[in-house]
Amino acid sequence: MKQKKEIPVYLVCGFLDAGKTEFLKSVLTPDGLADGSRTLLFRCEEGEEEYDEQALKKRNVVLVPIEEQEELTTQLLLDCEKKYRPEQVIFEYNGMWSMEELDREILPEHWILYQIVHVVESPTFQMYAQNMASLMMEKLRNADMIIFNRCNDELKEVLRKRNIKMLNRRASIYLEFEDGSTEDYDSGVPPFDMSGEVLELTDDDYGIWYTDVQEHPDRYEGKKVRYRGMVAKSDKFPAGSFVAGRFAMVCCAQDTTFLGMICFSPDVDRVKTRDWVWVTGEVRQEYVKLYNGDGPVLHTLSVEPADPPEEELVYF
Repeated sequence: MKQKKEIPVYLVCGFLDAGKTEFLKSVLTPDGLADGSRTLLFRCEEGEEEYDEQALKKRNVVLVPIEEQEELTTQLLLDCEKKYRPEQVIFEYNGMWSMEELDREILPEHWILYQIVHVVESPTFQMYAQNMASLMMEKLRNADMIIFNRCNDELKEVLRKRNIKMLNRRASIYLEFEDGSTEDYDSGVPPFDMSGEVLELTDDDYGIWYTDVQEHPDRYEGKKVRYRGMVAKSDKFPAGSFVAGRFAMVCCAQDTTFLGMICFSPDVDRVKTRDWVWVTGEVRQEYVKLYNGDGPVLHTLSVEPADPPEEELVYF
């Protein structure tokens, strides 16, 4: 049996009025996705923005509306493929629908999910993150690109404190401001005052620092750091080391994870798992088998007993 030619699929997701249509209109241009290739555009949610169907047709784009989730079946997609012979497919996907179900159960095998773009309306992000956490997290974790639109300086700081990079370190993340300008979520500016001899991290700082040192270890090479953390010990850790870190919750209880730094220390035998300690050490980037490559580690200068913090979890 002749193998069917693969069809690339672009998935643009987000909650109602997040700006999905606006984003797609900006990329469905002759020098963008609407380059003349036969394109199927499945609109799975209708918001305030509308498409000019005549303009789409001139660019070889066919709009197929999907009113109800039950309509979106493998057979429908195959029927559309037979009728329109698309070279690429775009979904403007309903934010209330599961992406996993689409990918695993509905897309034909030769329809390959090529890119996922998650469009988020910055002013409503906190509300959706709190009230529809699992749906929001699914999109954020799986996206290749995340766009926070309708942003301003105040929301920018809120979003950076939420440390979205904790959820998805491979995604490109952009802030799009009300005046149309854009900015990389990771501005390239260290989030801490690095001028002192020792970088003193507060309990609230730890999670943000942990992500930043993983993303930009060169910023901290040779820098002395002090923080309060919980000890973890395991035979899997390098000889002469323990891990000191914090449990962090990005959005909901299901997203709780331990963020720990490997600490090489002469005091390794004096601490045990679940001890709270003040760690002062020097950051170095070294090969660690556990990392399968180079990564940041701490060489301790001192390890002192500490009381647990008032709030043991780090929140983003």
